[in-house]
Amino acid sequence: MSASYTSISPDKLSRLIGTAAAPTRIDEDFSADLRLIPGAVRRSHLDVQDWASRLTGQSVVVVCHKGKKLSEGTAAWLRCGNVAAEILEGGLVGWKEANHPTVPASTIPKRDGRGRTVWVTRLRPKIDRIACPWLIRRFVDPTAQFLFVTPAEVEAVAERFEATPFDVENVFWSHRGELCTFDVMVKEFGLSSPALERLATMVRAADTGRLDLSPEAPGLLAASLGLSRMFDDDLEQLNAGFLIYDAFYRWCRDATKETHNWPTNKARA
Repeated sequence: MSASYTSISPDKLSRLIGTAAAPTRIDEDFSADLRLIPGAVRRSHLDVQDWASRLTGQSVVVVCHKGKKLSEGTAAWLRCGNVAAEILEGGLVGWKEANHPTVPASTIPKRDGRGRTVWVTRLRPKIDRIACPWLIRRFVDPTAQFLFVTPAEVEAVAERFEATPFDVENVFWSHRGELCTFDVMVKEFGLSSPALERLATMVRAADTGRLDLSPEAPGLLAASLGLSRMFDDDLEQLNAGFLIYDAFYRWCRDATKETHNWPTNKARA
């Protein structure tokens, strides 16, 4: 199938995932595979007219197993509802053939009644508790909600509000040996890539005080502590921190070989 304005290639979509500009990903043919394109939400074509209105005005990529009838039809219905819908060329099969990462559906926590994953951790986040929400929003669930509570109440709040606890002791999503919670999430969600592995080293170094692991870690630590002094509201701090991690991720992915040197006197002459 030739490319058109109603389709997007796996490579192009891969470049968008992990950025704030990434389109919403709808996995239509979820019976065919137990893994998801990062950040995809599962919806059925059988009730597309019921959920399409929630996406009005958004950019959406619809994914089925091979990029044929199910994604074509669902995307067409979405466009009728003023949704900029494209299909993924080759579907999930084409995505895998291009060696792009997939997330095991079994690792994604139960969603609430509005289709969101809900996470809870200690208040006053610094590094791991900003980095992990950034990873989740960019690669796992763009609609994820985060609750910041008194440390002693994290597990009780998790149980009462059906939230997933993270970055506290004795829970699944936490430090393991020398790895920080961000490391664990990259591994468990199947998101390993050169860029995220490099970012994970930076986060681990800054979060665990081993600044020698990464030359960039002192800068990440300084920015993180500075943000914590700028904001009293944890959610405002979280939103501001996302911009920092967006920048570090794009550096890890696209700009590690670039340098900026002040021109010499000779060059200015």
